[in-house]
Amino acid sequence: MEIRLENWNIEAVTGYKPLTTFYLDFSIADKFGLTAIQDTFDMAFREYKNNYKYITELVMVLNWKIWRWHKHDDDYAKLYNTLWEKLDEWCMDNLKGEELDYYIQTTD
Repeated sequence: MEIRLENWNIEAVTGYKPLTTFYLDFSIADKFGLTAIQDTFDMAFREYKNNYKYITELVMVLNWKIWRWHKHDDDYAKLYNTLWEKLDEWCMDNLKGEELDYYIQTTD
């Protein structure tokens, strides 16, 4: 089975240079369904919740995936939205000082 993956063009659009492979990871998970998306999120959060820059990028990827799927697959878009809301709330509650400033400035 061939898996064609889309390119995350965030750097061309916003100037933000990705630090992780999260977008690619979720693009692979997209090919395997909702459970794979949830598992990818769970692993990324568990492994990187103490790295505020990576968690910020994870929020950004989830947001891009919401928009990627919103006109094509409601179930995917809803899951990505739920994950985004959950992680955004976690960031607002847990990031402090410089970390929170980075999060807000980068995601704005």
